[in-house]
Amino acid sequence: MTLEIITSNALAPIQHGFFTRRGGASSGVYAGLNCGAGSQDQSELVSINRDRVADAMGVTSDKLCGVHQVHSPDVVHVDGPINSAKPQADALVTATPGLALTILTADCQPVLFADPKAGVIGAAHAGWKGALDGVLEATIGAMVDLGAMRDNITAIIGPTISQRAYEVGPEFLDAFMGQNPDYGRFFAGGEGDRAMFDLPGFGLYLLREAGVGRAEWIGHCTYGDPDRFYSYRRSCHRNEPDYGRLISAIRL
Repeated sequence: MTLEIITSNALAPIQHGFFTRRGGASSGVYAGLNCGAGSQDQSELVSINRDRVADAMGVTSDKLCGVHQVHSPDVVHVDGPINSAKPQADALVTATPGLALTILTADCQPVLFADPKAGVIGAAHAGWKGALDGVLEATIGAMVDLGAMRDNITAIIGPTISQRAYEVGPEFLDAFMGQNPDYGRFFAGGEGDRAMFDLPGFGLYLLREAGVGRAEWIGHCTYGDPDRFYSYRRSCHRNEPDYGRLISAIRL
């Protein structure tokens, strides 16, 4: 099976892709293109999957640059392959051609950024905590430090969990309301004391408030489409032992 790569015309002509799980070598709960070395999948199969992604992006596997994601607001400036231990961070930026910045997700937002005029790109892993703590704004700031202009930056949110599938408890809502009461707009009523959180809506709001020229969500829900996407929350609801990780990539 060939790889399925979701792209956005808004990021053209920058090469990029939100890869679905289709076209990979993994099996079982990981069936497809699992690119998560942190999963319990066979390491050789993850390597095969990553090689396929590298080939699709037109780079060698060592040019797939990723970080050890920890739900932080931290950003890494990359100017060459990351050959040693991956730094703990949740976003990467570069102005160096030939490097593919990558993010792994399984419900959280993968966000790809580009200012084609300045030749600067970025990629961020933005779950609720990273988004609330400022990882999107930090990524934009790091791009500006490399010469990008805010109003020339396009930011595209890839497949992520949608509001209809994201039920949260009152302590979750309290964390947002404690930071900004206006964030209540991203919650809808659920059953009892539960609420439904709009993660991509929150991401779009933050991106636009940060002044990017264009911000969009690709529109796919990871939870609701098991044939195409891995989902941490779905795996929990199914009592599965583990879950695969989707990869998103962008390169100059």
